[in-house]
Amino acid sequence: MGLLDNALDNIEKIDESLFVKAQERLDSLTKPRGSLGRLEEFARQMVAITGELRPVINKKIIFTFAGDHGVADEGVSAFPKEVTPQMVINFLQGGAGINVLARHGGVEVVVVDIGVDFDFGSLDIDLSKLKSKKVVNGTGNIRKGPAMTPEETIRSIEVGIELAGEYASEGIIFGTGEMGIANTTPSSALISAFSGRRPVEVTGHGTGITDEAFAHKVKVIEDALALNKPNNKDPLDVLGKVGGTEIAGITGLILGAAARRLPVVIDGFISTAGALVAYELCPTVKDYLFAAHRSVEKGHEVMLDHMGLRPIVDLDLRLGEGTGAAIAMGLVEAGLKIYNEMATFGDAGVSEEA
Repeated sequence: MGLLDNALDNIEKIDESLFVKAQERLDSLTKPRGSLGRLEEFARQMVAITGELRPVINKKIIFTFAGDHGVADEGVSAFPKEVTPQMVINFLQGGAGINVLARHGGVEVVVVDIGVDFDFGSLDIDLSKLKSKKVVNGTGNIRKGPAMTPEETIRSIEVGIELAGEYASEGIIFGTGEMGIANTTPSSALISAFSGRRPVEVTGHGTGITDEAFAHKVKVIEDALALNKPNNKDPLDVLGKVGGTEIAGITGLILGAAARRLPVVIDGFISTAGALVAYELCPTVKDYLFAAHRSVEKGHEVMLDHMGLRPIVDLDLRLGEGTGAAIAMGLVEAGLKIYNEMATFGDAGVSEEA
């Protein structure tokens, strides 16, 4: 049995009774019932995910998957594809947005080269923080053919599953991030394929392209879908034909985490595209996910609605990298600390509601 099949076979529905047990403790704390709103929701979900009545978060890790896209040659991004390896180097040197927010939140960042069209070994820099898991040197141009072969698709998913297994430990929470110039284009193609929405309805301006470039981007996605004809009843077919390596890596990480009853905080549009594929493969994975935020990319809300996920914050973010996940992880942790550390009415000698 392959890694993917094994992960899918090991994903179990969460025990609904754990929500009730968690709520009983929350209602015994020194506060009016429900007064801490979604922080209480996060605590309940953590109890249900882990199966532990008093779970803790000992470590927070964000995996930032990096991969290039052949469709960048179509001029769908405001930046050239050379920016992908440049930003990977920036991540490794600690100078990117994700590094700043991760340091602020006590989060470790693991940078994964899963498909960057660049040889990082040729550089005279410290690569000890880079996980070299390259499957391809960039995907194919989806306007001219499939992004990946079926074998490359499966292997990219397996990278994420392997990482989930490598880093799995008690009290850990994962987050997802990505880097890949032009990757909003395949992400829009994915949600269009799965939802049946027209590309213009689920495509945004990405890195800040002009209205003229936006119209061109929509046409590129329309052409890619018409040429590749992804079968939305076959998630692997959709992912392979119009997706990307970093999206597939995120899919695998989520599946591997869910198979081990580990929570995952997904970042924005591209990360949610990876989560969407995981959901299409196994709808149960949604119970193991926290949606970090609502991106300004309009296809993101369609993805979240498709999976029935409610974002934790709405800050008009559209950077990616895992930045939203770094912020949201702190709120999930805050909810769990309330659950574990706040005194009960009995402990504090405080009178309960009449």
